[in-house]
Amino acid sequence: MPDTNYPKEFLRLLKLRLPEMLSTLRKLVLAESPSLEKTPADRCCDLLAAECRNRGARVERIAQKHRGDQLRVTWQQEKSRPAGQFLVLGHYDTVYSSGTLANMPFRVSGGKAYGPGVFDMKAGLVQALFALNVLQLTKVPLRNRLVFLWTSDEEIGSDASRKLIEAEARRSDAVFVLEPSFGPRGLIKTSRKGVGEAEIIVRGRASHAGLAPQEGINAIHELARHLARIQEWNDPRRGVTVNADVIEGGTRVNVIAERARAVLDLRALRVTDMRRLERRLQALRPILPGARLEVRGGFNRAPLERKFSATLFSKAKSLAAQMGLSLGECTAGGGSDGNLTAALGVPTLDGLGAVGHGAHSAAEHILINTMPARSALLAALLLNS
Repeated sequence: MPDTNYPKEFLRLLKLRLPEMLSTLRKLVLAESPSLEKTPADRCCDLLAAECRNRGARVERIAQKHRGDQLRVTWQQEKSRPAGQFLVLGHYDTVYSSGTLANMPFRVSGGKAYGPGVFDMKAGLVQALFALNVLQLTKVPLRNRLVFLWTSDEEIGSDASRKLIEAEARRSDAVFVLEPSFGPRGLIKTSRKGVGEAEIIVRGRASHAGLAPQEGINAIHELARHLARIQEWNDPRRGVTVNADVIEGGTRVNVIAERARAVLDLRALRVTDMRRLERRLQALRPILPGARLEVRGGFNRAPLERKFSATLFSKAKSLAAQMGLSLGECTAGGGSDGNLTAALGVPTLDGLGAVGHGAHSAAEHILINTMPARSALLAALLLNS
């Protein structure tokens, strides 16, 4: 097959398989897979493992004690000697607890498929499975081994899977992330903010608020002064945000508060801004005499800076054009596992998953007719990147 024709041929073949894609999606959505419930998550893992084996892939199941098992799926053409490796990264866990299907069933209406986890990201997993199918069917020579790493704890921070993701990324020439695209045009996420959480703990001294207020050190007042200063660190133009989203302190209304704490949400688009924000937090010192201050935490995911995705996006845009499609890009305020791989300096392209809307809500859905094109784009990238 000539190089100039294969993306369009992938799309033609995958359009014919749309009913099968939708049937596979239905099975995956009906297999509820909450991040915090191992038994149902493992049932979904069973289903995914079977789908991969049916495609002739090698499946390695990595057992987890308290979470659903992780899946590492590899495929390479017979008698080939891969020059490298591509990693397709996704997760099968969802934010929905078991039983959600009773009030949020899988359904198809108006060209959309609804259901818990359908957009984030079970449709993305289905698209990857069929991208593998079309590569196998057309027998176009692949230069690289393909590794599909599908985890069970992304929605709760990837604590268990992080080392596995990073180890696989270090062995890879590029990473393709199946997180949902953005908006009805299916924008690719070429940059993501780094994300973190910091806690400020203030200890003062209790005293009677009426009889001896001068003997107390008000921890809430101390904390309020710091939060007023921290608010000024926000710089929307540079993508830096600091928000106090949890705050607590004191014991009762007639007692000077001896303790207060705030939990901050931290986000930044650039590593330099992330490091600067962490230094500023660690440099905080007490303002009221006698108050004590402690700062914990910081960023746990560095930004996915565009420089790590620019070349891959250019390739994706070119391949989409060969299918007669336009492809745009955007910046995402939230983090994903793609942040972890980009932080290692590995080229990473995010947002290659489904086109739809309403992630983590009762209105979560995908646009069904976009699935073949997204699958074809991934197949073309795995062949040509």
